[in-house]
Amino acid sequence: MNTKQLKWLSYLTFFVMFFATFGGTVVSKTDSGLGCGQEFPLCNGKFIPAHTVESLIEYSHRLVSGLAGLLALAVVIAFWMYSKRRDLRTYAAMTLVFVLVQAVMGALAVIYDQSSYVRALHFGFSLIAFASALMLSLGIRRIDKAKSDFTLGNLPRVSRSVRNLTWITTIYCYVVVYIGAYVSHSDSAGGCSGWPLCNGEWIPELSGGVGIAFMHRVAAFLLFIMIATLAHFAYRGNRGNREMQMLAIAAVTLCLMQVLSGAALIATLGNPELYIFAALLHNLLVSSLFGVLCYLSVRVWQLNK
Repeated sequence: MNTKQLKWLSYLTFFVMFFATFGGTVVSKTDSGLGCGQEFPLCNGKFIPAHTVESLIEYSHRLVSGLAGLLALAVVIAFWMYSKRRDLRTYAAMTLVFVLVQAVMGALAVIYDQSSYVRALHFGFSLIAFASALMLSLGIRRIDKAKSDFTLGNLPRVSRSVRNLTWITTIYCYVVVYIGAYVSHSDSAGGCSGWPLCNGEWIPELSGGVGIAFMHRVAAFLLFIMIATLAHFAYRGNRGNREMQMLAIAAVTLCLMQVLSGAALIATLGNPELYIFAALLHNLLVSSLFGVLCYLSVRVWQLNK
């Protein structure tokens, strides 16, 4: 396989991973997790489930996740056979590993009742799988665009401070995402009504679900400040590197959109149809944001060596 073929295989894998992540959110927000009963891989004792809405949603998600696993295996084999790039091989391997981990956790969630902490961790692993597929697509696209193996010699180096800020921001982003996933999977989802105020107050009584939901809001606000700061220095300090500048713009744009989609979640709590749409948008935006930050973390490490 040549570079262009590897690129399109990576794109296909990311495309399917996108729908696997999308499907997981649909399953969660429509309470379809037990649409196939507490059985896996069968659905209510059958390979082809009964045509109920819940079973179709859950079974469709299983099929897409299975396809994502097969494609992740294909990219691992393809990149280890036809690419010498260690970074691309690593992205491919991470995609496969975390697809398998989240699939196993998804199966266990069906068979056994799990706590909100574990269900939030399930989303966290699927987020890493999504980010790995995104990094693989961005990495092979960069190489294909260069028409040869990418060299770093003509690009300006990234300062150590920007590198460290990028890494800290990426790790912190994952923490914020986990808190958000816990809010979604626990009784804390409606802890704060209204936005930007929480129950009509800037600082509400920090107890129970209200405290957890408010903590997520504060953490998300700090994340936006960190990403805006990172984008400022990454853009101004890399005027000769358009890739870094575009990644910085993408990160701050996705973060802003994610904050606004969080506000939309609160505004649509009383409307189930709109709430599901807002939740899907919120999760996909934060998944894309984390993927961009992960790729940016790798690029600042490569440009700092």
